[in-house]
Amino acid sequence: MAWYDSLAESGRAPTLWLLVGFLITFALTRWVTRRIRAREQAQEAAGGVVSNIHIGGVHIHHQVWGILLVLLTGVLQFRFAPGSPWAEVLAALFGAGAALALDEFALWLHLEDVYWSAEGRKSIDAILVAAVIALGLLVGSSPVGVDPAEQSSGWGFAIALAVHFALVVITALKGKRVSALIGVVVPLVAEIAAIRLAKPTSFWARRFYSERRMARARKRYSEQYQARWDRIRDRIGGSHGTRLTAAVERRVSAGIARATADDAPVASASHGQAAGDTD
Repeated sequence: MAWYDSLAESGRAPTLWLLVGFLITFALTRWVTRRIRAREQAQEAAGGVVSNIHIGGVHIHHQVWGILLVLLTGVLQFRFAPGSPWAEVLAALFGAGAALALDEFALWLHLEDVYWSAEGRKSIDAILVAAVIALGLLVGSSPVGVDPAEQSSGWGFAIALAVHFALVVITALKGKRVSALIGVVVPLVAEIAAIRLAKPTSFWARRFYSERRMARARKRYSEQYQARWDRIRDRIGGSHGTRLTAAVERRVSAGIARATADDAPVASASHGQAAGDTD
């Protein structure tokens, strides 16, 4: 196949197999976890081929196998640096390990099992970011979004690189972390995200926006906007928990603050006065 021969000649064939292994493993992993969840909700007996893995009474999350696979393939690549076809085999296994690990990215972040909670959608974000970055590298994009060969001089490359990373930083300061990560290898994403409105909770909005512009940002990134993205993530990875609305979240935080104040220990002077009254 001519297109594959072109990829092989440019050294991008391993990236293709990495992406294939990544996407297939993610799809299979989500299919398995959704089957296990459906069985648990139906209160069916555990067991069979599709079930959680326990060793010594400990539930082994699939991120463990992913981390081990990534480490193993990395060591083999660094040690032997094999040519084709073993380089492609290692790349596919690396992609599979990365998918297993990133599918539980939310567990890394929160250090607890939030796989099916609202916080678990962060794993879907991590998967999407990794897939888009791999795709950008596959189609020939520079790892930093700027190709030195396209610049006429070293100064031109340095200026282009500085502008590119400035846009990435602005995107991150506007609260668009996913777009910033993707924008590293897909410059157009960073350019668009840097121009558009910042999220109202971001550093950029709090530091530079007037009340009028802040109101526009709140309207742009409303709860309906978040709900739409949640539905997209749920279609990809399965239904997650319900996200608290901003109003409910504020009430919960205020309730926790009041409970903390009510449960605070009484001052020692009050204790002494109470003891004197008892006597």
